[in-house]
Amino acid sequence: MERIIQITADGSHTISIPAMEVTYHSKHGSIQESNHVFIDAGLQYYVDTYRVPYIKIMEVGFGTGLNALLTAIKAREQELTVEYHTIEAYPLQPAELGNLNHGILLKDEDLFQKIHQSEWEIPVQLHPYCTIHKHHTTIEQFKFSNFFDCIFYDAFAPTAQPELWTETIFAKLYSRLNTNGILVTYCSKSIVRRAMQATGFRVTKIPGPPGKREMVRALKDA
Repeated sequence: MERIIQITADGSHTISIPAMEVTYHSKHGSIQESNHVFIDAGLQYYVDTYRVPYIKIMEVGFGTGLNALLTAIKAREQELTVEYHTIEAYPLQPAELGNLNHGILLKDEDLFQKIHQSEWEIPVQLHPYCTIHKHHTTIEQFKFSNFFDCIFYDAFAPTAQPELWTETIFAKLYSRLNTNGILVTYCSKSIVRRAMQATGFRVTKIPGPPGKREMVRALKDA
């Protein structure tokens, strides 16, 4: 399946798949979207709310590795211990990764390369505060062995992959969130919110990143 690197409004790259009519990140800015949806509304919100020195994150949709890179940078800056698990069914090829500018723009190309060179299926320490564990599988097939504080749900949109936005999937994720855990995603469609609510999530709509009015933060209440 053809994948094309494109430039977004903040100068950072995304990848488009013309056959599916999807992109990995927002055309309004890959880095600013990831920072807004996953770092500020997810990781930072959880850490600030519960005042914890440690967080365990599950990402669904590793993609370009941008969310992992931003998380590892944030962990080092704040001396926050992060255990980061990420799922990807169709990893990018080395030639595609070599043309992405995320590491260059964020002034940490070495860390970006280390994330992508890390072996699959084993934990790899990126630096003293962050460990990554990449899982080459689908969310449907993934066998959870951990509980998590925060889930980054970064699957392709429901129009492209409706099977990833169902009650079945969200029930699986809900069951593996710790009490007071959160799930964040860019998608705020009513059908998605209803699927989350049906599995027990308390769903809140919050302001979205540039180009998107709303996003979702879902909570697993005590």
